[in-house]
Parts: sequence; C-alpha cells; structure tokens
Amino acid sequence: MPASGPTHPFTLPTPMFAVRQDSADSLLRAPRNVAVIMDGNGRWAKARLRPRAEGHRQGVKALHRLVERAAELGVEVLTVFAFSSENWKRPATEVRLLMELFAQGLARWEAPLREAGVRLTVIGDRSAFPESVVRAIEACERGTAGGERMLLQIAANYGGRWDVCQAARRCAEAGEEVSPENLEKYLATAGTGEVDLLIRTGGEQRVSNFLLWQMAYAEIYFTETLWPDFNEASFDEAVRWYQGRERRFGMTSEQVRAASSLPGL
Repeated sequence: MPASGPTHPFTLPTPMFAVRQDSADSLLRAPRNVAVIMDGNGRWAKARLRPRAEGHRQGVKALHRLVERAAELGVEVLTVFAFSSENWKRPATEVRLLMELFAQGLARWEAPLREAGVRLTVIGDRSAFPESVVRAIEACERGTAGGERMLLQIAANYGGRWDVCQAARRCAEAGEEVSPENLEKYLATAGTGEVDLLIRTGGEQRVSNFLLWQMAYAEIYFTETLWPDFNEASFDEAVRWYQGRERRFGMTSEQVRAASSLPGL
C-alpha cells in the first residue's frame, strides 16, 4: 500500500456507541455468540449509481448500529466477517481502499469502544497486511483490552480452512494429540465458544469459508437485506427467528423438552 494520502474522498466519522444499560427488550433474549457475514456493500452502491467506496462507508455505519444493538441485547461475543482470505482477488484499487478504511476505522473506534466496554480483537492471518494496518490493529486491541461488556471479533484475512489448519499445526508442534478438545485451544477464536447464530445479509445462502469449525451447530439466518441497510430492527428480527428455533444438538424433540424442564434449566 503506497505511503501517499488517501485515494478516496471519504473519511469515517468517529462513532459514539450509545449502549444503553437498561434498554434490552424483555421479550428478546439474544444468543450468547453471534457471527455475521456482512454482504452486499457493492450491490448497494451499484443500485444507487454510487461508487463502491460509498457502499463500504455505509457498511461501516451498519456495523456501528449492529455493535450497539448486540451489546444492548446481551450478546457476549460478536464476530463479523470483514475481509476474507479470498477477497485479495478483488481489484487492487478496492483492496487498497478496504485497507485504508480498516486502519482508519480501528483508529477512530478505539476510544468509543473502550468507553462502551467493548473489547476488540482481530482474528486472521496478519502477515499479508500493510504495516500501517497491523499497527492500527495492535493499538486498538491494546486500547480496548479492558472491555468486559462484549467481545467484538473482526475476522480479517480470515478463512475457516486456514483456521483449522493453523490450529492443527500448532497442536502438533506442542506435542499434543490432534483431538477436537485440543484443537479448539489453538483456533483463532480460542476461549470464545461455539457460534449460536450466524446471520448472512445480501441474499446469498452459503457460509463462504467462515468459522467452519465454530459453526458446527449454529442456526443460520439468511436475509435479502443488503448490509448497508441492515439496522437494529433487522437484527431484532434475526433474534426473534432464532428464538423460534429448537436446538436439538443430535437429540430428539422429546429429549430436548425433557431436558429443558429439569430444575435450573
């Protein structure tokens, strides 16, 4: 990435995360662990005869809305797919723009996230990122390390196959048996648990190499809404859909109902 100034006319505003402490809808019980494939920025811009850069800029605003609402509803872990390992195949100008927006966004979000009690981490292979992006990642992670309200994981240069392979390699290097229990300790998301709900915007119905191990039992919600148009009501709708699902984990419906009726469940 050249060291010259920005190649696009847009700058990201510094967000204010107005996470209300007592605003959780009593009828909405958000899942603990939510993942989102944020798809549709380019199509949103094309439909409005605007440059793709504007679609990405509006996508950042949609992420701002999601972080606020997820924290309000009690989500503990929110993982969003910002840049896949396959996205390097896009035009060089768009990749450069995305890198600039990523670094700029991390810098501007650090203080508001810290004030809202949200800890940010970036998962993925950082070796291909420009040094400016790596510095921005490290600074934002340090600055928000004390957040306890919610963990926001940004998946960047991430792929599910890469994650499993690097975990297996590290497990073997440690001299441990490559078992499911040991492998999980070395995943990029180690310690955060399995995904309960995956949301994909933009109308596509595939998981695109995202969190393949972690989504083994996830409920998957697809919506036609393009990512820049995804708002608080959109997220609430996904949560209500999730609430209507019966999560059996290999059991029968009768077993699930019997287990849920036990004291303390």
